[in-house]
Order: sequence, then structure tokens, then C-alpha cells
Amino acid sequence: MKKKQSKRILRIIFIIASISSLWFVPWILVKAWIFPLPDTVQEQVNEAIDHGFDGMIVYVDQAGKPPEFYAAGWHDRKNKIPANPHALFKIASISKLYVAVAVAKLVNDNQLSLDKTLAGYLPEIAGRIENADKITLRMMVQHRSGIPNFTDTPGYWQHPPRTNRENLELVLDTPADFEPDKKYRYSNTNYLLIGEILDKTLGYSHHQYIKKEILMPLGLNNTYSLLSEVDLDDVMSGYDVGYDGDLKYHDFINPAGSMVATAEDVGIFLRALNDGSLLNDKEQAIYSSIYEYEHTGLLPGYSSIARYHKDSDAVVVQFVSTSGGYTWNLTEIVYNRVVKIVRSKRSS
Repeated sequence: MKKKQSKRILRIIFIIASISSLWFVPWILVKAWIFPLPDTVQEQVNEAIDHGFDGMIVYVDQAGKPPEFYAAGWHDRKNKIPANPHALFKIASISKLYVAVAVAKLVNDNQLSLDKTLAGYLPEIAGRIENADKITLRMMVQHRSGIPNFTDTPGYWQHPPRTNRENLELVLDTPADFEPDKKYRYSNTNYLLIGEILDKTLGYSHHQYIKKEILMPLGLNNTYSLLSEVDLDDVMSGYDVGYDGDLKYHDFINPAGSMVATAEDVGIFLRALNDGSLLNDKEQAIYSSIYEYEHTGLLPGYSSIARYHKDSDAVVVQFVSTSGGYTWNLTEIVYNRVVKIVRSKRSS
């Protein structure tokens, strides 16, 4: 009897603690989480706009079914242009997947070595980056270099530098975050330097290499390395909580997150990366040893998630044209709800 009473008391305490914890969670997140799950993805996308997103695009590629496209909100809020599921979008750090694929292909071709050091690749800056003689290409790809992240510079996004060199200058001659390969810490500087290494090794822009070796073979005609390559009218506008302007015109040219693409193109790329059709067996083994098979992206005005879900054999790509505040938390909640709907449709 006492044992049953103890369990009942513990259960009550747990419930009270759970309810009390809700006071510390923003209501908008609780609301988005507890709402009954809609029957369709389109209903969920519409609901997300009610949570405060300016615009949203979702692409679903489920094996054995035609791809599905969803959109709601604004493509351009000022000019009242509705969201277009085929619009171009700044995919931010999802770009790193393409760069990592390029590294894997060049390693397989013996043009790069994962064990060669940063000092060996870029001796001209070796003396200005701590541990450059110990940091390998593999560590940079995997964010285990200890090189500080230039976007963590206080006030960075108020007036971001316009060139890659100016970005790099923010971390040159600064202490390392940790000893090489001792920890993991995400750093955009790693991919800035990888871009420099690729350009130097190839003798031409790695953007051109990515187009030739990755985009063209997959028929990705709506993927671009830089914002400057596209008609800005085709790019979804981006907005940040507390800022009234359109952030579409703010260019980010760093290899860590410069690419622009449609959700469909990202989805096609992601499936090819996951099903082995993009890389040969040796390249795939190299890639698997150095980087991940999904990614998120975040730039002012732009939030993106691209993941392959093995259990339902589905690629789900989500673009949200709002950042700041609790937007990222909402983005994750909404994405997980979209995936639940896709899974339920699979099993029905």
C-alpha cells in the first residue's frame, strides 16, 4: 500500500512540475506544439503562418510518390506577392553539404589529403592561426579544428564584412577555442578556409567545380553558388523579427553558406547524397567518414531544414522566410509536425 501511495505521490509531483515548467516556456511555442496535428501538410503550413512566419515552403519527396510542393504566406510581403513553392531561397549552411561532397570527390581523386594540415595548404596564413600546423583538413570539415567562428564576433550581423578576407581577418591572430581534435564546435571559419583550399588546389573557383561535378550531373538547374548569379525577383524575401526591411538584398558570399536554391533542388540533391547515386563507392566511404547527411541553415531572414527520413524513405525540405525571436524553435516544431504528417500518410 505504501509503495502504491509513493508512486501516486511521485506521479502527482511530476505532473505539477511539468505544468509549472510551462510558465518558463514562451506560450507561442507551447501553442505550436500542443495544437492537434492537421490531416495535411498544407494545413500545417497554413497554421505555421498563423504562428508568425512571413512565408514558408515545404517540399516532400517520398519514395514511390510524385514530389509534393507546399507554400503559404508571402514571397514578397511589401508587394503582396504570395509564396511560391518553386522560389529560390538562401539555403545558408546547407551549402556545407555541397562543399563536403566536393572535398570527398577531390580526396578520392588524390588532389586533396584529409590528413594534410592547414599550414601545408595555406602557409601564407599559417602563422596567424593558432595550431595551423596541427589542424588537418579532416578536422576543419568536421568542425574539430578549434578555429574561432567569425560569425560569433559581437555585433557581426549588424554590419557583416563584404569579403571573405574581411571575415577571415576577424579571427586571425586570436586564440584557439580548443586544441585540435579535442572537441566539436561549429565554426563557419572552417568552411571559409576549405573554400580557399579548394580554390588553390583546383586553380579555379570551387563554385565552378561544384556546378560541374555535382549540380549538372543531377540536373540541378535551380541551384546557384552566389546570390549575384540570380534574378533577385526570383528569391523569396527574408525578414527578421524587430527589423522592418527585406533582407533579401544582404549578400553572404562565404563558402559556409552562400548558396541559393529551390526546395526541390535541395531535395533532389539530398536524396542522391543519401541513396548513393551522387557518389561512387569510394567517394561515399570518404564522405561518410567526414560529414553528415542532413543540415539546417540560418541567415538573417532565412531558416531552412533539409533531412532524409529513412523510416518513411522521405526527404523533407522546409524553408521559412523569418528569423529572430523564437522563430528557430518554431521552425523545428513545425518541421517535426510536418514529418509526422508525412509518416502518417505513409502508413495509411
